[in-house]
Amino acid sequence: MDIHFRLATEGDLDSIVYMLADDVLGSKREKYEQPLPESYINAFHSIKSDPNNELIVACKEETVVGVQQLTFTPYLTHQGGWRATVEGVRTAASVRGQGVGSELIIWAINRAKQRGCHVIQLTTDKERSDALRFYERLGFEATHEGLKLKL
Repeated sequence: MDIHFRLATEGDLDSIVYMLADDVLGSKREKYEQPLPESYINAFHSIKSDPNNELIVACKEETVVGVQQLTFTPYLTHQGGWRATVEGVRTAASVRGQGVGSELIIWAINRAKQRGCHVIQLTTDKERSDALRFYERLGFEATHEGLKLKL
């Protein structure tokens, strides 16, 4: 499949939020409606204005078929190294199983290398067993136990 990647624009938000909401877990926490809630627009502008955040879309021709957010964080650990965190990875239902997700993650790995990161990390919900297997096939290892506290 011929996919290209670029930074998301505000005009992509409708497609992005639709993908975020278009699964069992996302439908419980996202709010896809027209017009989009202002919170998504505000978040987009915050991401866009931060040089250590990138919202990346995968496109088939001009249609957005995938999305991911990359956050680059400096750390004192690992001798002051940088790490990349991948968040919000989604593909459109119409292209699932066609390699778009793999291409997104490979793109993210290469981008992290370009930015000089020593590690790339991500989390996936424990209910997403297929996603866990997907990330493991791409070389990710469950080396740490992650914890979250909802606020």
